[in-house]
Amino acid sequence: MKKLLLYSFTCLSLAALLSSCSSKSASSSKTGIPYADRKSKNNQSGAFAVATKYKRAPGPGLIPIEGGVLVVGGSAIEVPGVEPNIYNYKRQVTVPSFYMDETEVSNTDWLEYLHWIRYNYPEDQEFYYNELPDTLVWRQALSYNEPYVDNYLRHPAYRDYPVVGVSWEQASRYCEWRTSRANEFILREKGILTDYKTLAGNGKGKAGATTAAATPKPDKPFNTDAYLNGQYDDKGKNAFVDYNTKAGAATTTAGGTGGAGKNNQPRRTATLEDGVIMQPYRLPTEAEWEYAALGLIGNTEYENINQNKIYPWNGLGVSSAKKKTRGMIQANFKRAPGDYMGVAGSLNDKGDLTVPVIQYAPNDFGLYNMAGNVNEWVNDVYRTATFTDADAFNPYRGNYFTNKKLADPQSGKIALDKYGNPIKENAYAGRKQTWAEKQAQAKRTDSISKSTDPQSPVASTSYQADQRGYRDRQNILLNEEGVTLVNDKSRVYKGGSWNDMAYWLNPATRRFMQQDESSAEVGFRCAMTMLGAPEISTAGKRSFKNPPQRPYRVSRGK
Repeated sequence: MKKLLLYSFTCLSLAALLSSCSSKSASSSKTGIPYADRKSKNNQSGAFAVATKYKRAPGPGLIPIEGGVLVVGGSAIEVPGVEPNIYNYKRQVTVPSFYMDETEVSNTDWLEYLHWIRYNYPEDQEFYYNELPDTLVWRQALSYNEPYVDNYLRHPAYRDYPVVGVSWEQASRYCEWRTSRANEFILREKGILTDYKTLAGNGKGKAGATTAAATPKPDKPFNTDAYLNGQYDDKGKNAFVDYNTKAGAATTTAGGTGGAGKNNQPRRTATLEDGVIMQPYRLPTEAEWEYAALGLIGNTEYENINQNKIYPWNGLGVSSAKKKTRGMIQANFKRAPGDYMGVAGSLNDKGDLTVPVIQYAPNDFGLYNMAGNVNEWVNDVYRTATFTDADAFNPYRGNYFTNKKLADPQSGKIALDKYGNPIKENAYAGRKQTWAEKQAQAKRTDSISKSTDPQSPVASTSYQADQRGYRDRQNILLNEEGVTLVNDKSRVYKGGSWNDMAYWLNPATRRFMQQDESSAEVGFRCAMTMLGAPEISTAGKRSFKNPPQRPYRVSRGK
């Protein structure tokens, strides 16, 4: 027994010694070789760098949503006088943790997008026009809504109101744009890219004279995918040291910045492994949206739900039961036919059409207006049987697998459109291709023109597995002529709006619209995938005590 205790103490002491010796630079637990660290004086060319100090955080505007089990459609109810939503199927699924916008995207948010387009592409009227919301959605043949056509998007009186008249396609493009802008801001603030101050000065000294080290502005705006592929060569003063390049090797950057790092090592662009690039903003899946809207986390203790919900708040009604707000309507919707806001002197929901994106109390996840105000686009293609067909983990219908098109298969350079965004093409396979298959595919792609004809050899041999076509149980909704109302461009929207009755405020209800259409009753908010452990906070929660990670493990000898 004494020998065992002595051995254990010796092992722990040795481990602690080794740990302390490498405290400035963690080491591989399998080879014992120290990882590269920017502060270490012993880094050499070829050292392996690991982001040991990574801390995840939500992107701007997002809040974390801890995932868990959800019975999709479980909160659905039947309301007298309202046709039941017969296409809801109740099924237990699991939604992974993710991030979601605290509020709907506002008019100001969209005007920022339009401003960026006009500034960066002043001559491209088509680009600007395509991203303009359809303000004509306010026009009604027998209603005087013309003031909203002219004012709702741009007038400061509506600056914090949700943007409407935006199609699913426009919302998806906004998400892509937002991803690159947020990542660029992070990289420039950290000095990994040329910082904003240097860009603004454009290489001018204090006296205003242009210096020899002037920094030219990039040809195209920053794009996250192009940057990660090494096609946006801009390295700031804090760019990462490139240990994969031999010390003293020449390096060239688009901006002429970034020179060499410590020990005469050249700089490199950031990679996913560095942990500074955020995941893409996107529209939430239907399951994510329903889970976040219901917000059962506030009613759950040790996996027991003490009170279910039919709205994002507790109770069976739509008015508040709290003493200070008793009787007040908790969302912006139509109480009865013709009643949009109540009686003068007591405007119950405080809104006639939409209301600001921060109004009423947030749900238990901290999300505003998950019921009423505007319906919200989600990512899914609409099918009546989505939740009977989809996987139980992270259910989603709408996968259309694509690859970034290669401009040069040999170098791996991806093709970019005139705005610097990657060009997508159908995925080639559902598994990693062998090197020979990859080269053969590259030759086939090279031999075919850039035609987007769906019958082209590239498209016809592509890989698809989202259950569209013959395996997709759909098309039971028919119009009077017997033609299906559902197709691959039918997208789900949820949540109810200022022009809907209370029935549609239930998170389980679902409707659809074509992805290129828009409405005065539909807006959107963005989401982002959360990587790593699903638990948001461990404070006050029971957990197993795991031993601290050590750079080396000492094994017992014979």
